[in-house]
Amino acid sequence: MNEWAQLPISPAEYQEKAAALHREKFTYTQPLPGAPTLVHNLAYRSAPQVHIALATSSHRANYNVKTQHLGHVFSAFHDERRVLGDDPRILAGAGKPAPDIFLLALQTINDGIRGDGNEPEIKPEECLVFEDSVPGIEAGRRAGMRVVWVPHPGLLKEYHGREGQVLAGLAGQHEGTGPGVVGDGWGELLPSLENFPYEQYGIQIQGQ
Repeated sequence: MNEWAQLPISPAEYQEKAAALHREKFTYTQPLPGAPTLVHNLAYRSAPQVHIALATSSHRANYNVKTQHLGHVFSAFHDERRVLGDDPRILAGAGKPAPDIFLLALQTINDGIRGDGNEPEIKPEECLVFEDSVPGIEAGRRAGMRVVWVPHPGLLKEYHGREGQVLAGLAGQHEGTGPGVVGDGWGELLPSLENFPYEQYGIQIQGQ
């Protein structure tokens, strides 16, 4: 790719410069509008309790830089329920849009449920995935889970007219039978996480 693009720097120099930019810019990352409130409500105010897990393609080093100033959000996710892109339990080449990362996140939740022994394990079809990326939506659908897509406006513009395909998991790299069907009701597009419709998903938040 370096030769094709005729870049004036070597691949090693490019990686070094990119890493430096990541270290600088990632310290300014901010959550999507409404995300902190959503995470807080699900983690601390839902009744019955909603179990949450984090499944991100970010590797450990980048994740730490991105989130070190956002402890008020990410502290809601228990350490054992955080699945990162370089998790050794995920096979090489099995990142998003493969379903593995979401199925592993569900496994971490069910491991805790089995340990407590107070409730039945959660099935994939009982899960709700929040994603801003197209590969992430496909991964969620391929895992057999419902999805909420909250894309950047620029990304949404790029997929104008194909939103239904994205929500069905049909806009990416699926093989054979698609993970979903356009209009099957298992995917929803939201412009923002603000004022999230909890009741629509059977979630009760105390005080609301």
